[in-house]
Parts: sequence; C-alpha cells; structure tokens
Amino acid sequence: MRTPGEPAPEAADGDAAADRVEVATIAKAHGIRGEVLAVSIDPSSETLGAVDHLWIGERRYAVVAARPVGGAYLLALEGLTDRDAAAALRGQVVSVARDQLALDDDDVLYADLVGCRCQLADGRPWGTIVAIELGPQDRLVIHDDQHEDGSPGAVERLLPLVDAFIADVDAERRVVVVTPPDGIPEEPR
Repeated sequence: MRTPGEPAPEAADGDAAADRVEVATIAKAHGIRGEVLAVSIDPSSETLGAVDHLWIGERRYAVVAARPVGGAYLLALEGLTDRDAAAALRGQVVSVARDQLALDDDDVLYADLVGCRCQLADGRPWGTIVAIELGPQDRLVIHDDQHEDGSPGAVERLLPLVDAFIADVDAERRVVVVTPPDGIPEEPR
C-alpha cells in the first residue's frame, strides 16, 4: 500500500481487463471520507489487504489503506474522498490483476472454470461450464446439447460446487471431471 500523495505505479501488462479476477463487490460507503466496504467473494481471502491497486468497474484505484472487517474490507482509495462518490460505487465489482494473487501451482480460480468442458468419471461428455452462480451454495452452470439419458435437447444443469461432485480439474486441457448425484434437474434452455 502507498501513502497518500505517492504516485500510482505505471500500468503493467497484467492490468488489461482480461488479466483481472473478480474478488469482491462494493457493499456500501463507510463514513464521510470516501471509504468503501468491499465484501469478498471468499470471506477467508486476504487479497484486498495485500494489493496496492485494484479496479472498481473499469476504473483503477490505488489502495491507500485496507483493514479487514469480518469477511470484508474497509478500503481507502486514492481519489475517493467523499461519501457521495463512495456511495455511487455500491454494487460494483472489485477486481485485481491476476499476477497480484498468491496462488499455489495447483490452485484453480472459479473464473478459470468457465468455458471448461465437463465430463463424467466414465469419460462421457456432460456439457460446458458457462458460468459460476455464487450464493449460499456456489454452483456450476452447465449447458449441454443432450439430456443425461442421451436424448437430444438443449439443457442447463446446476451442479453444486463441492468437492464431492468435482473429481478432477485439468486446467491445461480445460476439462472438469464431475460425479453428480443422481437426479440433478435438467432445465430446458
């Protein structure tokens, strides 16, 4: 983090929108000096406390101060100095450069799953992950051109994103092996 008035570092190659990862959402303004409360997608994440800059929407901000508050962070950002400006950011996505994340070699981000093919443990195709639905129960949104029984028809499946249903993730091949429970609903799309 930088002290107020210290110039922002020059934009790096990792600053392109495609190289960013969503990590939080602005919940509200805090106080009268322009601080914002950012709720992390992963409540145990310390990313917002470790980065020196971030994006809210498409605007880059230098982080002047960040302090954890129960699964969220209070952020003081350079150039954001009053409550009205902070309040205008409510609901916007907070992202950081991928190269600022502390990832182990075998870590896979939710964002990396979108576009991966799904297959069952026996190798049968089971669709493509088109989105991650975040909520009390995170779920993979999987689109397929056939029903589980092999009959034709475009379907959408929502698979809870839990270890019991994800057998393997091969990030290089962009394949996720799933072991869904019997009876996962299939909605026409």
